[in-house]
Amino acid sequence: MPEEIVASLDEVSMIAKKIKALLPSNIILFLEGDLASGKTTLTGAIAKEFGLEDVVSSPTFSLQQCYDNKLFHYDLYRIGLQDMMSLGLHEEFDKAGWHIVEWGGEELRAFLDSAGYNTCHIKIEPFADKRRYIIGEACIH
Repeated sequence: MPEEIVASLDEVSMIAKKIKALLPSNIILFLEGDLASGKTTLTGAIAKEFGLEDVVSSPTFSLQQCYDNKLFHYDLYRIGLQDMMSLGLHEEFDKAGWHIVEWGGEELRAFLDSAGYNTCHIKIEPFADKRRYIIGEACIH
């Protein structure tokens, strides 16, 4: 059953701590939300939970940012599953660690679930002056 948390962007570290405690050490985490909803902010808070001090920015033009070989951050806004396959980017998911995907489509999620990867989906929605984080059930294989 999905878990729902309402918090301000100032409380995003609490959300990251909860997510890290809920999920295994190898996971592909799909973040869904409108533009400027806080997806990259949440990724930065998760990086801090891993003890990483790197400044996290959206990999909009590079497609992927790697942080200390334990956290991988993707922005797939412009590419679909077939593009990922032709670029070989899907092979990156074989690396141990957390893979955080912004703008990953249903087709990619279905492919990764059917291929046996651990996945989870978090939807971020505006809620008054805060955000609602809906943490879906993880698909753990």
